[in-house]
Amino acid sequence: MKKSNLLLLILIGLFPFASKNYSVLASGKLEPKIPVLTRVQNQENLSNSWTPKLEAEFQKRAAFTIEYFANPKNYGNNHGENEKRSYPQAMFDFLAGNREKAIAFLQAEDQQRKNHQHTEGIDYYFSFTLKGQIRKYFLFGEYLDPQYKQRMYEGAKKWTKNDPLSVPHPIYGYGDGSGRDWSIQRRGFWVDGRNTDNLRAMRETSVYLMAEETGNEETRLLYKEKIRRYVWALYNIGMGEWDSPVYHGHTFAPYLNLYDFAQDQEVKQMAKAALDWMSAAAAIKYYRGGWGGPVKRDYGGDNLVFGAAAARTFWLYFGDNIQSNSKPKIDSLHFITSTYRPPPAIVALAKKQFSKPVEILATKPLYENWKPGNDQQPGYWETTFIGETYQMGSIASTFADGDVAPFKLMAYNSKIGVDYFVANTGEGWVRQGKNHGDQIGQSQNLLIWLHSTENDANSASRGKKTNFLFQLPNTAKREIEEDIWFFKLEKTWLAVLPINLNKYQIVDIPNQKKAQRYRQQTTLKATINSSKYSGFALVVGEANQYQNYENFKKVIQQEFQLDLSKIKTGQVSLKKNQVNKLSLTFNQDNLLPFLKKNNTPYLWQNNFAIYNSLQEEKSPIYLGWKEGNLKIKVNNLKFENNFNSFLKNSTNN
Repeated sequence: MKKSNLLLLILIGLFPFASKNYSVLASGKLEPKIPVLTRVQNQENLSNSWTPKLEAEFQKRAAFTIEYFANPKNYGNNHGENEKRSYPQAMFDFLAGNREKAIAFLQAEDQQRKNHQHTEGIDYYFSFTLKGQIRKYFLFGEYLDPQYKQRMYEGAKKWTKNDPLSVPHPIYGYGDGSGRDWSIQRRGFWVDGRNTDNLRAMRETSVYLMAEETGNEETRLLYKEKIRRYVWALYNIGMGEWDSPVYHGHTFAPYLNLYDFAQDQEVKQMAKAALDWMSAAAAIKYYRGGWGGPVKRDYGGDNLVFGAAAARTFWLYFGDNIQSNSKPKIDSLHFITSTYRPPPAIVALAKKQFSKPVEILATKPLYENWKPGNDQQPGYWETTFIGETYQMGSIASTFADGDVAPFKLMAYNSKIGVDYFVANTGEGWVRQGKNHGDQIGQSQNLLIWLHSTENDANSASRGKKTNFLFQLPNTAKREIEEDIWFFKLEKTWLAVLPINLNKYQIVDIPNQKKAQRYRQQTTLKATINSSKYSGFALVVGEANQYQNYENFKKVIQQEFQLDLSKIKTGQVSLKKNQVNKLSLTFNQDNLLPFLKKNNTPYLWQNNFAIYNSLQEEKSPIYLGWKEGNLKIKVNNLKFENNFNSFLKNSTNN
């Protein structure tokens, strides 16, 4: 290779957005005019500047991901919403050099074209399809057949002439309620009307962009306000589908579309604000390729390094793991071809490059946060404690919630990234769900989990007692001394003080698929005795506090006491040298426990902040309830975005 070409290759590898005429394929070859956008430069509040080092690391991970998806046996098909996989798969193959094959698929006739005649045979219905249609049209459009692209334009013009969410479908009208949840027959209208955060984001950003592209101003302005309301919610009360290991990336990707392709600079700024907020939320939960809890919309299969879809996508930005991403997520296509980069302070936040330990108190809104009254107070209170070698998080709320993971701990592992320690009540294995009868309190590295059999309506209706289940890696050392369960991870040590639990047993996961997924993990089951209340207290230690594992055990045995003298009334206290460090009293009225931290009552109603460490100098992140001003400080890196101030200025303008 000539030196000039080699230098160009290096420069483009470090600054791939410096030119839209060249890019680097996974093979390392220079390829002219790959569709990569020119980054927004020197426009205040519209881009986050990255160092060459950060960009080079990102491009290395991007090249790995393109290589991973290159040359598939097939792309899939375009029936229903299957384009959520097949379209980005074809786009990845295009980036890998297989252009003609990819473009032929991207502009193939839709298998349900008869259902889309009113939009020129183009599928503008399914939300997951829309996400890919937008990037196909705007980014790959110059490679499409001009007639096909014109059909996309004409179809979009008809689609956005009126709000497609209010127009009855020409075949299925307003829907008849039959068929699958996402079928046109069931739901009707001109666009998918499902309202999860991710599906709503796909719909609203796509309708906006196509209305803007085709000049349908009334619809554009309507959807601009929908987007404004959503981003306002992020900055003032939070995300309803908060921190989902499955769906966080699905919400993020359509806002990448909006950021990359919106012409209205105010909308582009709103898109950036949304992406910055979601990147910050991801940074809190991301740790060395893991995705910690608690989280909403957890399916129970994510408690592994790169087990969560969100970890496998945000890895592109955050990295910080010694092993390769075993299975990159298809949404990575949007991350790789977008011009957006999160603020460096958020990347540092994800890598936990701040002074530790830090306790971050957070709140989460009710799921459908747009409904009247759901913005009056938080639905959940979260505690996350980040030490030198681990981060542990738990959730409290007034109600049970079947798809919430209530507790997870991730601990440093030098070989794979992190080890997981997860607990929950239930049967079989450690599944998701904030269950009836469970109340959890946490203060920094201490946690109390109390279960009431009388309040566990589900258990009573089945005529079965609840078990406590624990997941930890096969490599963990397990010991029981003086009725205390000790678990030794690589650099993190756990002491579990059982409350009316029988000795744990190792059990097999009865679900074959889950058993295979968790084959490197051990599941422990502890049955409860006949007492009304059961559970455990947890103390987590590491070298900077306890020097070594043996000393940690000694301190736990000699200085910590579990006070169960008032257990009959649902009160448990964890003491150190006779001083109450954390006490929990079971709340009989709802599932929000009464807590005391260092003998001081903890008042949930006084702690509404979306993110707050209560330690200003150490705080890496702060966002007050309905204040709209996100602040991040990680060593010498700072980031601030006052969305409420932006709203006032945009209103005045």
